[in-house]
Amino acid sequence: MLNSRHASLREKGGIWGLCIFLLYTSPLSCFANFSQAKELIYKIKEGLPRGTFIGTIGLDLNLDFTVDPPFIFNLPQKKTSEQYVNLNNITGELYTSATEIDRETLCPDNLDSQGCVLSLDVFVLPQQYFQLVKVKIFIEDVNDNRPEFPVDVICLSVPENTPINARYAVEQSAVDPDLGLHGVQTYWLVNDFGVFTLDVEENEGGELTPFLIVMEALDRESQDEYITDIIAEDGGTPPLLGAATLKIVITDVNDNCPHFTESHINVTLHGNTTKGAHLAHLDAFDPDLGANAQISYAYSERVPRDTRTLFHLDRNTGVIKLAGKIDTGTATFYKLTILANGPGCIPAVATVTVNIIKVVTGPPAVIARYIAPEKDGVITIKESEPAFYPIAFFTVKNIDKNQRVDCHLEGTGPFRLVPYQLFKNEYLLETTEPLDYERTQEYELTVVAKNTRDLVFKMYLKVQVLDENDNAPVFQRSLLEVSIEENNPPNTFLAQVQASDQDSESRGEVIYLLGGDIPGIFAVDRITGVLTVTTSLDREEKEAYRFIVRAVDQGTPRRESIATVVVTVQDRNDNSPRFINKDFTFFVPENFPGYGEIGVLSVTDADAGENGWVALSIINGSDIFMIDTGRGALRAKTSLDREQQGTYQLWIEAVDGGKPALSCVTMVTVLLLDVNDNPPIVLFPQSNQSYMLVLPNTLPGTSITEVYAVDKDTGMNAVIAYSIIKRKGGEPGSFAIDPETGNITLKRELSNRGLYSLLVKVSDHGQPEPLYSTVMVNFFVNETVSNESYIQSLLTRESEIETEERPWYTGHMTEGPEKYELFPCQRLLIALSVTCLGLFLTVVMLTSYICCKRFKKHRKKRPEVEIPLKMKKDPVHVVNRKFRQISNI
Repeated sequence: MLNSRHASLREKGGIWGLCIFLLYTSPLSCFANFSQAKELIYKIKEGLPRGTFIGTIGLDLNLDFTVDPPFIFNLPQKKTSEQYVNLNNITGELYTSATEIDRETLCPDNLDSQGCVLSLDVFVLPQQYFQLVKVKIFIEDVNDNRPEFPVDVICLSVPENTPINARYAVEQSAVDPDLGLHGVQTYWLVNDFGVFTLDVEENEGGELTPFLIVMEALDRESQDEYITDIIAEDGGTPPLLGAATLKIVITDVNDNCPHFTESHINVTLHGNTTKGAHLAHLDAFDPDLGANAQISYAYSERVPRDTRTLFHLDRNTGVIKLAGKIDTGTATFYKLTILANGPGCIPAVATVTVNIIKVVTGPPAVIARYIAPEKDGVITIKESEPAFYPIAFFTVKNIDKNQRVDCHLEGTGPFRLVPYQLFKNEYLLETTEPLDYERTQEYELTVVAKNTRDLVFKMYLKVQVLDENDNAPVFQRSLLEVSIEENNPPNTFLAQVQASDQDSESRGEVIYLLGGDIPGIFAVDRITGVLTVTTSLDREEKEAYRFIVRAVDQGTPRRESIATVVVTVQDRNDNSPRFINKDFTFFVPENFPGYGEIGVLSVTDADAGENGWVALSIINGSDIFMIDTGRGALRAKTSLDREQQGTYQLWIEAVDGGKPALSCVTMVTVLLLDVNDNPPIVLFPQSNQSYMLVLPNTLPGTSITEVYAVDKDTGMNAVIAYSIIKRKGGEPGSFAIDPETGNITLKRELSNRGLYSLLVKVSDHGQPEPLYSTVMVNFFVNETVSNESYIQSLLTRESEIETEERPWYTGHMTEGPEKYELFPCQRLLIALSVTCLGLFLTVVMLTSYICCKRFKKHRKKRPEVEIPLKMKKDPVHVVNRKFRQISNI
């Protein structure tokens, strides 16, 4: 786009030239085209950070920025647009502002992925350049919203007689404010139970609706509901998920008819049985629910009317009671046909045969007085009642004086009927142990009273056990261990805890809660028990989490149990090795033995295992130095000489064992400390065969020559002192040498012509032993040099030189009997030498620091350039001195 605009600008070059030519006659004519409004279009993504570049208005308008006065760009209005962009008034560059652009907030009613526009009006000033620029910024959608269902729990009713492949729309579909692929793309079930599947249909408006498809036959009597999670997934990368609980309720249809538990019942009845006596209880059962399970009992039309009147049948409970007095003279046998009617069903049939026994004395009569709650012969007892809980008192009557009555209990269950000790013919019905609803919900008992004539009276009882919240939820696993890699995405699934409760109804409904000691980064679904971590974990911050999950039922009082969850965070190679220092400096004396330990580089890596293993290597200078990859000990392969090179800068790389490996680099400076291993080098005179012409009339006190020497060492090791140790010719004390400068001065007149020789010792101040060199200084005393061969023969002739008994550290050495004074500034010289050595080391350290800074900047600019070992070359000392008359032989 930029190249095409430049081409367009070149095409307009002629027009601009003409405009410039006509500038004086019509100053505004060359800018006439600016008065036309122009439109610029940019595209950016929502959610960009502050300072993100959008576009350059001046460049995109092909403006010439060389004009004077310069262009000024301005936003005239103060509206919502200024909350989102910043305009550079000089360059016309647009940037995002501190207010983040959210497409869903900016354009809440816009469903077109290309239709969210931020419009700006930009003025180009000053007046002679004025034009209005319409800027449109199209906000592109990004996947920053997850699908969300309108409700947490979606209930869907499905009849149990639904045919296979029947489809049911899930109307509460998920909503995702994002557009296109970033919106909802599919739905799926966490658990389909092998019965259901999920399909997705798209309507004309592009909205997706999930449909539940029945894949297997349903039976409400086998399972009346299915609870799972429905997941909505968008098309982002990575996709974002939304979840809701899908509760599929299987509704009942009338597909079952009543049936009797017993189709034939025999009842024996004495002729003197009292009115209201309980004869039988017919029980019919229909597995359906509600109105489909309603049962009514009725006599068959075959039963005579007077028989129906004598034996009353409760149409709701099926209880048959004696409603009148039995006439044993008319009938001794009754057959009752009972019908159990259900809606839309053929009635179930049961037969009750009543045998009437004629007695002169009737059977014993039993009168019940209930302690526990009773209704229509049904006694209810809470399962929490203790053992030996009293249920009812029974009094036996209609007993002759000479008769004995046996009263006992028939039926199964933890009950007993015992005589009450305080009164005769009184019996107490009580439990023998606590009842358990989860084991047995109902008992049928019969109280039987029998006299010696085998006359029997029976009273039928039904005991129902009422459920109470006496069971706490039980976890399938009390300890749940979960592993997860660090740097996980938010809301990552960890595990699902499951607990069951044997109690009924709400007392057996379990919800899941987190313990109070849990960090806020974990969450559990109250219904499904799904554990998730809401944020990204960092193993280096914490390696393991241990917390509890509570399972709580809905009974009163509530009962709960706990399970322990241990989450182990597995390591990933997300930490580079780190040196304990940004850079290292080691001071080593020169001539340090090869393979000796110069220093140790300590490095750490916060990762664990192989990700935390660190190996060290030298990037440059590996031919001189080596490093232990594990311990980090730096060594030199050979002895180092400070005079060849005093400073080494090495780059050490630390690489961990992760895949991919991470690394870091540090700089190591090795500074060599001087050792007195170099004697002074005499630069002048250049040889022992050199000589100097001295005129005989030279006055005492005249400086006739000097000895100049240098020492490659530093500090006190390089401080040089000069002394005359031997002489030939002349009187003692004729010459003196300055111990600091090496300047030789004539002390006495030279009376004799000829060759004079001095042996000068040049010594340093090194410790523990100073090193020295010697040089022969020759003087030829004469007016001229007429015969050089003669002088050469004198220089080559071997003769003894008298020794000057003078130490090198004395003051100005003079020959003769004069006394030698000690050098008065020796201590000052030593102090100055030490100070110079300290200043030198300071300069070296500052130079190293500056080099490190420059290297780091250079490395940032060109990170791929190999860093060479910095080498130092010894400077060539060139001594340029103006010698006096001298001749080399």
